[in-house]
Amino acid sequence: MKKIIVLSFILATAFSCKGKKQERESITITTEEVADIVHYLASDELKGRNTGTDGIDKAAAYIEKQLKSYGVNPYFDMFLDEFKFKARAEDSIKGYNIVGYIEGNDEKLKKEFIVIGAHYDHIGFGKPVENDSIANGANDNATGTSAVMTIAKYFATKKSNKRSVIFALFSAEEMGLRGSDHFAKRLKSQNIDLYTMINFEMLGVPFKERDYEVFLTGFDKSNFASKFNEYQGSNIIGFSEVSKQYNLFKRSDNYAFFQEFNVPSHTISSCDLTNFDHYHKVGDESGAMNFQFLSNVINSIIPGIEKMINTPTKEIILNEE
Repeated sequence: MKKIIVLSFILATAFSCKGKKQERESITITTEEVADIVHYLASDELKGRNTGTDGIDKAAAYIEKQLKSYGVNPYFDMFLDEFKFKARAEDSIKGYNIVGYIEGNDEKLKKEFIVIGAHYDHIGFGKPVENDSIANGANDNATGTSAVMTIAKYFATKKSNKRSVIFALFSAEEMGLRGSDHFAKRLKSQNIDLYTMINFEMLGVPFKERDYEVFLTGFDKSNFASKFNEYQGSNIIGFSEVSKQYNLFKRSDNYAFFQEFNVPSHTISSCDLTNFDHYHKVGDESGAMNFQFLSNVINSIIPGIEKMINTPTKEIILNEE
């Protein structure tokens, strides 16, 4: 009888551990949590999150608090990475990147880094429409910010990354990519071994009549898209002719990392401006976002990122020109 009781305990414990393991392996980013992030960042309270304003300071405090709650560590001594710059003839403007970090769990691979980023600033105010002048910046780029934050939450919870991952939310993108330029140069001065940089922009609305979910800027510069789709087992990332035509590769925060490190550095987006009429307008509000699509995209992308972070060698490389 005693042996039966002991055996029953062992089996119960084993199944309990298995259940917990399965629970850890099926972490899902919910529609509600991405909606909560976007709703706050794009709220009228933050008045468009222009760099150097009280509104973006509130956004920074919110993002920092969330990252801490996920168990993400600061990359530097603190989460805020301060920089200053002059915009036109104005006085010097102070901006803050928010930089989190999860060290890799492999003794060798943890010396290699991946940066996952998005800008969290917007333009502040725009042309008034029906007495509304706040350019809330829901799609641009509260959605991309929510992607970085929830991906950080995933890896902080699962602790599955062999390489080290930096999560960077940039300020002053709308003023000339200032935050990412500052941060890329700062990382370069540390001589880190950067594998790749993934940037997220405008993920709040789906394309129509395309055979992929998101496009990649600088599609032909590396094998990122083909390798990522291979990791995913699906054609999630595609090519946008509009992105190539307007050289969107150079117009977001991925570009500074390509310049400084000459490694695969791309932006992932579901908006090449053919499917969204409110770019830099007051109509870019939370109510126009498709949060189910946003959460689906994030959940679809995470396995590919996880595979990329854990491959024994650097499989994503620049193409020869």
